[in-house]
Amino acid sequence: MLPTVADVLSLDTVRRGDPTVVAGADRLSGRVRWVHVGEITDIAPLLRGGELVLTTGVALPPEPDKLADYVADLAQVGASGLVVELGRRFVRELPAAVVRSAEDHGLPLITLARETPFVQITESVHNMIIDSQIQELRASEQLHEIFTELSVEGASPAEVLAQVARFSGRPVMLENLAHQVLACDSAGQDVGALLASWETRSRAVSPEGRTAYDEAAGWLVTVVGARGQDWGRLILLADRPPGPRDIVLAERAATTLALGRLLERHQLSLERQAHGTILTGILSHAYADPDEAAARARAVGVPLTGRKLVSVVIRPTTLGEGAFDDQARLADLADLTAAACRDARLPALVGALDQAHVGVLLPLPPRVGAEAALNTLAERLRAAGAVLAAGSTVDSLRDVRRSFLEAEQVADVAVRQPDGRPYYRLPDLRLRGLLHLLRDDARLQTFAERELGPLLAHDAQRNSDLTRILRIYLEAGRNKAVAAQRAHLSRPAFYDRLRRLERVLSTDLDDVDSCLSLHVALLALESFRETR
Repeated sequence: MLPTVADVLSLDTVRRGDPTVVAGADRLSGRVRWVHVGEITDIAPLLRGGELVLTTGVALPPEPDKLADYVADLAQVGASGLVVELGRRFVRELPAAVVRSAEDHGLPLITLARETPFVQITESVHNMIIDSQIQELRASEQLHEIFTELSVEGASPAEVLAQVARFSGRPVMLENLAHQVLACDSAGQDVGALLASWETRSRAVSPEGRTAYDEAAGWLVTVVGARGQDWGRLILLADRPPGPRDIVLAERAATTLALGRLLERHQLSLERQAHGTILTGILSHAYADPDEAAARARAVGVPLTGRKLVSVVIRPTTLGEGAFDDQARLADLADLTAAACRDARLPALVGALDQAHVGVLLPLPPRVGAEAALNTLAERLRAAGAVLAAGSTVDSLRDVRRSFLEAEQVADVAVRQPDGRPYYRLPDLRLRGLLHLLRDDARLQTFAERELGPLLAHDAQRNSDLTRILRIYLEAGRNKAVAAQRAHLSRPAFYDRLRRLERVLSTDLDDVDSCLSLHVALLALESFRETR
C-alpha cells in the first residue's frame, strides 16, 4: 500500500529537516504516489495526482494572489502535499496567502526549517513506494494461488468467503439480486448485528461500477456474475476506505464465486444432456440391444437391470412465454427434478424429452413401491408449478417407450385442468383421457364437427359467445340458475341465450342424451385445440 504524507514525515531524512505542518493537518492520510522536485511556477500541468512536491520556492512569484493560485493549481490536479524548504526564498515562514490557500483547498503544506538534500528524501520515499508495490505484488500472487486452488477444487461460497475474511480481517457477505444473504463470514463479529435489517440496508447501497466503495455505509461492493449474467454482490464491510489489496481480494473472490457457479451449472447441464441422450435413445429404439441402454445408464449411476421401471413425464403449467423462456424453464425444472430424486435417494434418468416435457425413468429400489416413490417425488416438486404424470409400471426396457407415451398423454390432459393431485395416471383422467388418446382419430373429429359445427360457425360469423354459454351450462350439470351465475348473466338473459342455442343446434337442451353428446363433443374439441 502506498505511503501516506504522515509516513513520509516520519522518515529520518525528513525529520532531519525539522518539518512543520502549517496547513492541511487533517489531510495527512493522503497517499503519496511519487515525490516530485520542482522550482517552476506552472508545475501543476506536469503532474498526474498523488505527487508530493518539494521546492525551495526560489522561482515562485512575489505576488500574493499568484502564490495562492500556485497552491490552488496543485490541489486541483490532486497533489498529495507541498513541502517548502525555508531559507532561500522564504526565510522564517511562508506568506500568509500560501498558508490560507492551502487551508482553503485542503492541501497539506509542510515547511522544512533546515536545509535538507531533496535527493535523500526522494530516494527514501521511492524506496517505500517500491517496497509497497513489491508487497502488493506478492500479496496479489498469493491471492491468485489461493483462489485458483479454490476454483479448481470447486470450493463452496462459504469456503471462499472464509478466505476473504481471513485475508482482510473484516466481515464479508454474499447476497443475491433480491438482497438475500446467501453466505456470510462474520470475521468474529456478532452475526445477528451484522445481518440486522440486511435487505433494507443493502437496497440503500448502490454504488456505481462493478466494484466501488460506499463511504456512508462503509461497504466495498463487487458485482458477482459472468458472461453478462450477474446474480449477486460480494460485500466487504470496511471501516475505512479500502486499499488496492482489499479491492483485488474482493474482485478475485467474486471471480472465483462466478466461476464456481458456471462450473456447477455446466456440470448439471452435461449431466442432463447425458441423461436426455439415453432417454431419447430408449424411446426412439436407437439402441439395438436393451443391454446397451442399461449399460449406458449404469455408467451414469442409474441401474436399470432387474428392477421395475416407472416412466414419469413432468409438464410445466406455465409455458408459451417465448421459446427462450420456455427452454430455460424446462432446463430449470429438469435440474430441480434431478435434485429431488437425489434428495429422495431415487436413482433416475432425468432429461428434457422435447420443448414441453421433462422425462424421468425411475428404476424402483428394492422394497420401494411405485406409489411410495411417486408420492415422494411429487412432494419434493410440489412448488415447482408443474404436473406429474406416471405411465404403467413395466418390467423391461422394451416396454418403457409404451409407458412414456402413456405418461405424456396423461400429462397433456392433466395440465389443462389440474385438480391438485400429487400425480396423475390414465385412470384418473376418465373421459378426458380417452378423448385425448383418440384426438387424432378422424371419426372423433367428424363426430365433434357434426355436433358443434353449426354453433362454431354461428359464433365465428356473429362474434358471439354461445359456445362458452353451452360449456358453462353443461359443466353446471344443466342447472340453469347456477350456470347463469357462473356466466355473470341475469336469469332472463341466460335463458334467452339457451333458446338461441337450441335454435342454432336444432336440439332440445332439456334432453339428457343430446346434452351428453354435446358435452363429449366439447371435450373432444378441447383435445383437438390443445397445443402440443
